Amino acid sequence: MIAVDMKQRSTSRRNSVASGTRSVERALDVLRAVGEGDPEPGLTDLAGTLGLHKTTVFRLLGALEHAEFVVRDMERQSYRLGPALFRLATQARRSAGLHEAARPELEALAGQVGETATLEVLVGEEVLILDEVHGRFLIGGSPEIGTRWPAYATATGKVLLAAARFESDAKAAPPRSAGRLVRLGPGTITTRVALDRELAKVWRAGYAVGTEELGPAFIAVGAPVRNAQGRTMAAIGVGGPRSRLAGGRIAEVAARVRQAADRISQRLGDPAAFESAHPATGARPARRSTGRADPPNAGPVA
Repeated sequence: MIAVDMKQRSTSRRNSVASGTRSVERALDVLRAVGEGDPEPGLTDLAGTLGLHKTTVFRLLGALEHAEFVVRDMERQSYRLGPALFRLATQARRSAGLHEAARPELEALAGQVGETATLEVLVGEEVLILDEVHGRFLIGGSPEIGTRWPAYATATGKVLLAAARFESDAKAAPPRSAGRLVRLGPGTITTRVALDRELAKVWRAGYAVGTEELGPAFIAVGAPVRNAQGRTMAAIGVGGPRSRLAGGRIAEVAARVRQAADRISQRLGDPAAFESAHPATGARPARRSTGRADPPNAGPVA
């Protein structure tokens, strides 16, 4: 009788472990489907992709949302990857090549320019600061690791949005919210048409300038960091007050930022990374081909 009871409990424990394992595997499948599918898929999309009942997927999404691994857009009833996942990704990147490749260049850049230098990645329609090195000036921008800003209002964000649009096919392009964009500074781009024009300029120029877009009297410059496949994976930027970055200083800072970004890309294995021969010129060869049609000839970034 005792032996039978122990056998039943052992079987019960095995079944419980197996059930828990299946739940974890399904939750991971849902997480991958959110991250790898079309931008911000809905419940029906996810259930169809995974071949699971919508009730099951909804329950799993609820658990992931509670843990901040996914975020639900209440208006569109769609899902995107959440902040908890990006906090983990930040830690992973710190132990991987990107952080190690970028850190020396950020330190050198902040020392050369005197302003804070940052390493950032695109998270949906926001940029997330992965690392930063403060410059010698006490007055200026003071970003913190983990801070997120609307990508359309930052120089690094415009670089990353342009890459996401023009390095990828239409299905992989970043989501485009309807309506006007929120004004954050006197120079903020507030319409999608104007943003499209700006991204085309940024893509052609290979860098971006943000003039009072994130806030009054704040200017920033950003440039792309590319991996061994020649794809943009991050951006670095420098920002500070107009009083120190206005006029001809922008061209000098832009050249330094682009050179630093290219050196990081070289460390990451980008075969086409280019280091300018003269730091004051900002000279650079024509942008590499990615297999997509070029944007309209919008001219250089102002």
